[in-house]
Amino acid sequence: MPITVQEFENARPRLLSVAHRMLGSSHDAQDAVQTAWLRATAARPTLSPIENPTSWLTTVTARVCLDELRARHRRHEAPLFADAVPAAELAADEALLRTEDVSRALMVLLGRLTPPQRVAYVLHDLFSTPFDQIAEVLGGTVASAKKHASRARRRLAPTRPGAEEEGEEYDRADQRIVEAFMTAARTGDTRRMIQLLAPDSIRDAEAALLPHGSRTAVIGAADVAAETTHFRDRIRAASRLAVNGRPMYVIAPGGHPFATIGISTAGGRVTRITLRLPRADDRFEALEPLTAL
Repeated sequence: MPITVQEFENARPRLLSVAHRMLGSSHDAQDAVQTAWLRATAARPTLSPIENPTSWLTTVTARVCLDELRARHRRHEAPLFADAVPAAELAADEALLRTEDVSRALMVLLGRLTPPQRVAYVLHDLFSTPFDQIAEVLGGTVASAKKHASRARRRLAPTRPGAEEEGEEYDRADQRIVEAFMTAARTGDTRRMIQLLAPDSIRDAEAALLPHGSRTAVIGAADVAAETTHFRDRIRAASRLAVNGRPMYVIAPGGHPFATIGISTAGGRVTRITLRLPRADDRFEALEPLTAL
């Protein structure tokens, strides 16, 4: 057998990390790694031992993931929103994101890539895999593997929503207010939220995002701030992204979009907070450089 059980167990954490970034699901990553192990045990014994078992297993795992991504593509499957993921799997994905300190925004945006782009980007940019090994996974040339990674980087590059140059200073001030409010919301700092909210501010939300019987509209700084404290866990799972060209926050537990938060300001205060479900045709884009994890 080319790979021993101990060699596989030593490589397993890395394999799971690679598969998770490629497939976006800890459950699917576990399945992919298990499939890779079955393929490894079925491989013919070689005359000489494999010099780098982890590298060899990474290649096998990446091929399994590529097959799964291509199958999803053929079925025209879009990345799953949070409400379509079983609760146990969503909790497992969220736990993995926090344990490994994975960029939530990156996991949302990786779903925009084609299967070869995602595999090439994850292997090279996130796990420093040489392009000759990536070419072997993709079944193409080194030059082709480099093109896939380059195209992935371009698609993940930050975009700045259109704003006239004379409005840039206002935009920066507006962003500071929004960020200060989100910081207060994450920590449940009611007093700070009230300071940042306009007296007649409005929180608007789609009914499907709220507990049964809750008001879809809440008016007044004190009421909006008090209600916001009840949703701290959701807000902690939010990342700043552009949605259809507009800066927003995307609540994405486990890296799966659950809701978008649009925040409007005027006169140095937050005037409206709008929460809605993500749509299949929403376009998510980065607003700032993504972390490498």
